[in-house]
Amino acid sequence: MLKTSITELLNIEHPVVQGGMQWVGRAELASAVSNAGGLGILTALTQPTPEELTKEIARCRDLTDKPFGVNLTILPTIKPVPYAEYAQAAVEAGIKVIETAGRSPEQFMPAFKSAGVKVIHKCTSVRHAIKAEQVGCDAISIDGFECAGHPGEDDIPGLILIPAARQAIKIPMLASGGIGTGSGLAAALALGADGINMGTRFLATQEAPIHQNVKDRLVEATERDTALVFRTLKNTARIYKNSVAEKVVDIESQPGQTDFADLADLVAGVKGREVLEKGNLEHGVWTAGMIAGLIHDIPDCKTLITRIVADAEEIISAQLSNMVV
Repeated sequence: MLKTSITELLNIEHPVVQGGMQWVGRAELASAVSNAGGLGILTALTQPTPEELTKEIARCRDLTDKPFGVNLTILPTIKPVPYAEYAQAAVEAGIKVIETAGRSPEQFMPAFKSAGVKVIHKCTSVRHAIKAEQVGCDAISIDGFECAGHPGEDDIPGLILIPAARQAIKIPMLASGGIGTGSGLAAALALGADGINMGTRFLATQEAPIHQNVKDRLVEATERDTALVFRTLKNTARIYKNSVAEKVVDIESQPGQTDFADLADLVAGVKGREVLEKGNLEHGVWTAGMIAGLIHDIPDCKTLITRIVADAEEIISAQLSNMVV
């Protein structure tokens, strides 16, 4: 068994956390991860209203008696999002772990702290990690350049970012981005992390509430099958490299300044949701990390987490120790 400050902070068996994923972080997946000894995460904004989030939390409790959390991603939007109401819904439902991402959670910290909530903030740089510690977050999740979704604009891979963050902060830290194997967990711990956060790897599980075509494509993918978009808009995102992603990259490569209006129809969120729900892989864009190149099967969450932890323990206790003479 691997015991770290993350397992103690979150009261979980294994130092494995499921990342918050829009349209994917539902009760089916979160409960399966928690039942397997990790920490499952419901994605608040997957639910259309705070009231629906309350119902989803109740549904997750029907499926597990283990700890699970809620992700709240705070980003600028065209249509205003009642972030405070989503946060209040999670707190009033008794959630004790909230993963925040995007903007700083500072405005919500008094309410979270008064309710005894442990806050994990997702960061893409050391400076953001330092700020998260300063505002009172209990842990951070440091996202390397390999990750799906938004890796920031610094392009620092995990091999550098994880130990750099460890040198700068004292609170517990999850390593995120490019992790989905036992060797990845062992490496993250060696670099100074206290556990791992996985998103893309959990897409390719039996319990993930997405279409089988998406899962199968991740198994077929290589480490080269992702694309970076929105670079010209200073809002870089890593997505699966399908025909739509290639069109976006082509538009951004043209001379002159790119306007989001040039891309809006291609990258519409509703189209990405339909990819996940209906399985038409060329209908829109969908996020995937470079770890896709190391995904070779579609196990249930318990099998996956058990295997990752066992492989990490074997690497740490046997393979590496045999090299010391």
